[in-house]
Amino acid sequence: MKNWFKSILIAILICGCSETQTERPRTAPGDSLTTEKASLDASRQPVFLEINEPQVDIDLAEIKKRGRLIALTGYNANSYFLYKGEPLGFEYELLKLLAEDLGLELEIVIARNLDEIFNLLNQGKCDIVAYNLTITKKRMEKVSFTDYHTLVRQVLVQQLPDRWLDLKRHEIEKMIITNPVDLIGKKVYVRKGSSYYARLVNLCDEIGGDIEINEAAGDVSTEELIRRVARGEIEYTVADDNLALINVAYYSNIDIHTPLSLPQRIGWAVRKNSPHLREAVNRWLKKIKTEPTYNILYEKYYLNKRFFSQRVKSEFFSMGGNKISPYDDFIKDQARQLNWDWRLLASQVYQESQFDPQAKSWAGAQGLMQLMPVTAKEVGVKNPHDPQQNLAGGVKYLAKLWEYWRAIPDSTERLKFALASYNAGPGHLEDARRLAQKFNKDPNRWEDNVSEFLLKKADEKYFQDEVVQFGYCRGEEPVNYVAEILERYRDYQKFIEL
Repeated sequence: MKNWFKSILIAILICGCSETQTERPRTAPGDSLTTEKASLDASRQPVFLEINEPQVDIDLAEIKKRGRLIALTGYNANSYFLYKGEPLGFEYELLKLLAEDLGLELEIVIARNLDEIFNLLNQGKCDIVAYNLTITKKRMEKVSFTDYHTLVRQVLVQQLPDRWLDLKRHEIEKMIITNPVDLIGKKVYVRKGSSYYARLVNLCDEIGGDIEINEAAGDVSTEELIRRVARGEIEYTVADDNLALINVAYYSNIDIHTPLSLPQRIGWAVRKNSPHLREAVNRWLKKIKTEPTYNILYEKYYLNKRFFSQRVKSEFFSMGGNKISPYDDFIKDQARQLNWDWRLLASQVYQESQFDPQAKSWAGAQGLMQLMPVTAKEVGVKNPHDPQQNLAGGVKYLAKLWEYWRAIPDSTERLKFALASYNAGPGHLEDARRLAQKFNKDPNRWEDNVSEFLLKKADEKYFQDEVVQFGYCRGEEPVNYVAEILERYRDYQKFIEL
């Protein structure tokens, strides 16, 4: 994690301050979004001037120099979302693997509007678009696509007839559209800027008649259109078959059996002047598709109907509400004791126990905040498995650590020291600070300074140095601990309101 985190972390001690992140998306499967009705009218949305050529000269070398891959993906029930406190998604998990393969950190940018994703790419706001994008000739005029990773067909999504459970399949087929020709004169809603619109235009020529194509605004998701079909608010939409199939798990009253296209390729996009990045992604794609990982992830997000149904029905699914865990109210209350953003404290609780009050480590740490018995006694926790007691005790200990590091002048750096101390104890950090000072590094800075020497405390040369008082430390654990909490906190900021 580099210095680019600093601008985000300045907002951590925000008691009473305004939210600095962009407004989180609100589309939620199963919600009655009457306020969004008008957004189906694409004419009400801003018109984006198309940028068809790269405005920046950034390829793999520049990205590696920067140290992080900036990827744009969608906020939906398959690509990127939050579930029970954990960031998940098909594209999200693949992007993490890609960034790891390239030796880079990963920064996620959420696509708010399909109309502007290629503009954002060509403007240099991201390096790669990892989205459920069909490769088309028109799109290839704007961007360069990677090799395809999935083949899909477009299908018609329509509502099944009343009492469909009492009917046989051949009876149902007489009451719904099974032949694309029958779409002549019918009103079909598709997302503006999508390949579905282009397909319907071509279909009109192929069947020799006009389909009434209604463009929904670019910020209306395909999942939202499927939901509206299921609720009878619109009659028809179009979706890729993998997306349609997984949505049947939640909306059992829709039919997706009428194909509207031949197989089409799904790929990721980079700028046309980023050939080295494209080559690197293609090499990685070729490798990962020979391993079980890709198929496991595809199964998880597109074929596992039970998992899909569980998450979209859960109150801890970010698209369905503003909850991270069952203990949010306790966490919010305790975060005020620290003057912390409650989402930061929630990220630490997830790191410690994944919100399991019965969690117990091999070393004997217990409860939501994984308090060791000695620490629990010190902060007055009698029952470590009681969520409120454990959380209050953990926050008391954090407050002590915050005070312990009061000499660190920068509050952002002080936060990192407090978190690392919670994991490894302040003694090992003091050793790392002394080593940093001895080797002409800054003892008050975490990244590439104190964290570097905390990692080196696993090396005999350093843990036996004369300035070291607390001996060996497996420094990788506290360094990763801090990085993962802050990275998850960034995800929480995207999805969860303050």
